[in-house]
Amino acid sequence: MRYMAIDLGERRTGIATGDAITGLVQPRVVIEQSKGEELLRKLLVEINDFGPNRLVVGLPFNMDGTEGPAAKSVRAFVEQLASRAQVPIDYQDERLTSFAAEKHLDRSGRTRKEKKELRDALAAAEILRDYLRRISGQDQVPDGEPDDVDPDDVGRENGRGC
Repeated sequence: MRYMAIDLGERRTGIATGDAITGLVQPRVVIEQSKGEELLRKLLVEINDFGPNRLVVGLPFNMDGTEGPAAKSVRAFVEQLASRAQVPIDYQDERLTSFAAEKHLDRSGRTRKEKKELRDALAAAEILRDYLRRISGQDQVPDGEPDDVDPDDVGRENGRGC
């Protein structure tokens, strides 16, 4: 089964793809676009290009597990996406995924600007990894396992590196 994870942000949206059979997860692209009609269009292009069987969208719960305004905003946007994408959509708790992405980037030797450009796709990859672990019944993979991501593998909206 092919999956596409989406980490919706206010100005940037990260996308990652993966496969449940191999367990491989790959950051795909960062779309620099605010939420709205143009972002919906760009997401639909990515969905049609990759052809996932399911979308996984990061849901920004508060640290206490409640849904705040950010989670409500994501749900509202995803409702619009769901009506057009014709692909089943699941949500995944995205707490601490940006922290995990930052951890990968800290080891990369990149500049602050370069890190900012990659962070969202790496966070989407963490969201998808967490989702695949959850549906397979695994809680966590120890640090340093083969699922670590190389930030050089992340593409940009106009020129993929993948």
